[in-house]
Amino acid sequence: QVRVVESGGGSVQAGGSLRLSCTASGYKYMSKCMGWFRDVPGKEREAVAIINTDVGTTNYADSVKGRFSISRDNSQNTVYLQMNSLEPEDTRMYYCAAAQAYIGDDLRCLAILSDTPDWGQGTQVTVSS
Repeated sequence: QVRVVESGGGSVQAGGSLRLSCTASGYKYMSKCMGWFRDVPGKEREAVAIINTDVGTTNYADSVKGRFSISRDNSQNTVYLQMNSLEPEDTRMYYCAAAQAYIGDDLRCLAILSDTPDWGQGTQVTVSS
């Protein structure tokens, strides 16, 4: 049974940092596409940061480049989103997404996770000015 479980989040002042964690289990193979999305009012859920857990290829939204960093610990089936220099505009519900990946998928993770991934329950990030 696939499970995607997030932790972290919370409230912080502008300029502060937070770290989100996401553990995905129950997949047949170790290689996965995993990433973080956030809700945007009136729009589709926005991809924030994506990683292929096998090759380590990453992909970031322009709005978070240089501030957010995604990494993985395959021994724990966990990915992390380190969020620095947080801005009030980063205040959102953040969701972890995960999907099985196969050989050659390292550059397709954004497309794979934009299709029908497995979702976590979401965690709130609030940044006050």
